[in-house]
Amino acid sequence: MESYTVDETIETVFRIESPRVIAAAARIVRDVGRAEELAQDALVAALEQWPHTGIPDRPGAWLIATVRNRAVDVVRRDQTYARKLVEIGRGLEPTPAPELPADTDDIDDDLLRLIFVACHPVLSTPARIALTLRLLGGLTTAEIARAVLAPESTVAQRIVRAKRTLAARQVPFEVPVGPDRAARLSSVLEVVYLIFNEGYSATAGDDLLRPGLCEDALRLARVLSALMPDEPEVHGLLALLYLQASRTGARVDADGTPVLLADQDRGRWNRMLVRLGMESLQRAGLRGHGRVGPYSVQAAIAACHARAARYEDTDWATITALYDRLLESTPSPVVALNRAVAVSMARGPAVALEIVDDLADEPALRDYHLLPSVRGDLLSRLGRDGDARAEFERAAALTRNARERELLLRRAQRE
Repeated sequence: MESYTVDETIETVFRIESPRVIAAAARIVRDVGRAEELAQDALVAALEQWPHTGIPDRPGAWLIATVRNRAVDVVRRDQTYARKLVEIGRGLEPTPAPELPADTDDIDDDLLRLIFVACHPVLSTPARIALTLRLLGGLTTAEIARAVLAPESTVAQRIVRAKRTLAARQVPFEVPVGPDRAARLSSVLEVVYLIFNEGYSATAGDDLLRPGLCEDALRLARVLSALMPDEPEVHGLLALLYLQASRTGARVDADGTPVLLADQDRGRWNRMLVRLGMESLQRAGLRGHGRVGPYSVQAAIAACHARAARYEDTDWATITALYDRLLESTPSPVVALNRAVAVSMARGPAVALEIVDDLADEPALRDYHLLPSVRGDLLSRLGRDGDARAEFERAAALTRNARERELLLRRAQRE
């Protein structure tokens, strides 16, 4: 085997296994920054040894064993140093070093701990997203910068500051229990959801879709569903992402131009992802015991679209009822706006226009391009072409996505 082929294999293995490698180290050193450095050391060891010894039968296990040994050495050095400080009479009270874990195979538990740490609420949302993509998505700083359309230096600073914040706040490397678990789980699910949404409908840039981010979010959601099989909302989120991702191939044409839901070729929807989404939605319902969370409700809405063979067959009455339920559990101007779209299809554009007009003064929607976009669509259906044109132009001026802007301007020209 050529050395470059070995190097490529090592890089691929490390990208796949890096979350578990970092998690294994973090469990011992209790610091995600040091854990990531130790994981890089394990990668260097593989690059040095595997070209001569060959790829191990279980390369992931080799990396984890290596990083554990190095992490144990680091902790022992810290303990030795702390003892020597006491011995030479400096009068310091060193922080007790963490107890070394038994050599068990609880890698999944370590990975779950890492997810909860990376998505900890003490971090800002951009920092949580960047750190999660770095530690759990295996992305480089440059790849994250391209994904979130931010300068590489900005992303690097976010990651560094996030690690410092976690260390300074002494965030424990553990899975929370009781009421804290529910609160922290919502933060984890929010990060995965935001990563997917940015890939599914980019807020800025030249492309509507960034499939890589959608794939990263789906991978994280699958990991969560395997690690937390009894959490209904984990399955609800996975169902939602599967069902949304099933439409990706039909959301843009060959030139990258967005295709509205009503105009999409449903034959291009990925039926395997639809099936997986329906299965996850069923698991969410079975584990929810009658309690349905917001991600599961959104997944049920997406399932209504997936069941309709044609746009004209969509069960808008059920979708409206589901939005009523979502709005009750998760009050939000954006949810209310989405509900107005469903109401327009179930009860007519005039009824929906009253709802949209009532949302016009919501601060959260003031610069939200979809508000004038929805209003423009309703006005167009009511035959108020001039007013519709003005709304589409206003929406085009608000969006930062070039593809959406082109679509909105074309709609304005047609009025």
